[in-house]
Amino acid sequence: LLLQWNLVCEDDWKVPLTTSLFFVGVLIGSFISGQLSDRFGRKSILFSTMAVQTGFSFLQIFSTSWEMFTVLFLIVGMGQISNYVVAFILGTEILGKSVRIIFSTLGVCIFFAIGYMLLPLFAYFIRDWRMLLLALTIPGLFCVPLWWIIPESPRWLISQGRYKEAEAIIRKAAKINGIPAPAVIFDTAEDSKPQQQQKAILLDLFRTRNIATITIMSLLLWFFTSVGYFGLSLNTPNLHGNVYINCFLLAVVEVPSYVIAWLLLRYLPRRYSIAGTLFLGGGVVLFIQLVPTDYSALSVGLVMLGKFGITSAFSMLYVYNVELYPTLVRNMAVGATSTASRLGSIIAPYFVYLGAYDRVLPYILMGSLTVLIGILTLFLPESYGNSLPESFEQMLKVKW
Repeated sequence: LLLQWNLVCEDDWKVPLTTSLFFVGVLIGSFISGQLSDRFGRKSILFSTMAVQTGFSFLQIFSTSWEMFTVLFLIVGMGQISNYVVAFILGTEILGKSVRIIFSTLGVCIFFAIGYMLLPLFAYFIRDWRMLLLALTIPGLFCVPLWWIIPESPRWLISQGRYKEAEAIIRKAAKINGIPAPAVIFDTAEDSKPQQQQKAILLDLFRTRNIATITIMSLLLWFFTSVGYFGLSLNTPNLHGNVYINCFLLAVVEVPSYVIAWLLLRYLPRRYSIAGTLFLGGGVVLFIQLVPTDYSALSVGLVMLGKFGITSAFSMLYVYNVELYPTLVRNMAVGATSTASRLGSIIAPYFVYLGAYDRVLPYILMGSLTVLIGILTLFLPESYGNSLPESFEQMLKVKW
């Protein structure tokens, strides 16, 4: 790809720009996906964005120039993050409390890690970039039959006043699970009209002082956690050893981190779990500066341990965010915080770039910021053991 479009010498700046523009697409997708799915429904936006990702990834195979490839790559980024966020929200709203935590950690995240591990294996055996893109695009077609299997979110339907559709989904689920459903599930005589008129906008995330404080703190939490996660991931080529093996190992370490995240979410309060893993990740990354340059294996091990802690925290943020906000703006809130996360991913390469001036400088900055944001987490509300809020009045208060 580099030689085909002559992305070397004076044009080598186009290579990192391609990655940055992909993350710009991810940023745009994070911003709009939440609002679209809150307005038009989880299921329709999920499959629409999956079609965008798969279709434009396929079109990339026929790119005739760097400019064409990059524009299509930006659109792929928009679709990729949109269907990820919407699928997460749809799953958490359909499933019960105990299964929801398993889905959010061992479900979504473990399968993400498996895909992450397969990526360097595909890249190692398929060296032609067009064939590699084709191999990565084909699995998207297998998702088409899921349209007839995955239901719409009953919680979203209720928030829109569409009680009959929600009741049909609940009765079907009860029948599949062998559980008798009550004769009357919803009393819609009084509530259907007012609920149907409710439309949320982005400013609702700042409608009161308490909600605005939670939103701002959540944005900062996602931003700096993303800087640490992507900073360590993008710094992989600078580690000693084979780049494919290092990438594979960084993917493998995510599996135990998700298992630990699931156990923490199951048995311990959210704030202390997230803060503790951030302290672990940030503290270990800070410790790298004390390791002599000759002990490269120890440095790689500490990077893996730091990635373990930050990844655990990152996976718990999705569950935590879902539990903080009411149904009307839940997907919008996750979309907004994901936008902050993507801003962190765009800035992360510049943290890595500082390593050209000082080997340990990126680790000092990422470690310090991770520890500081861990402290800030302790002031957020605690959602452990509470039901998902359905209205703004049910939102918890910040701990000042």
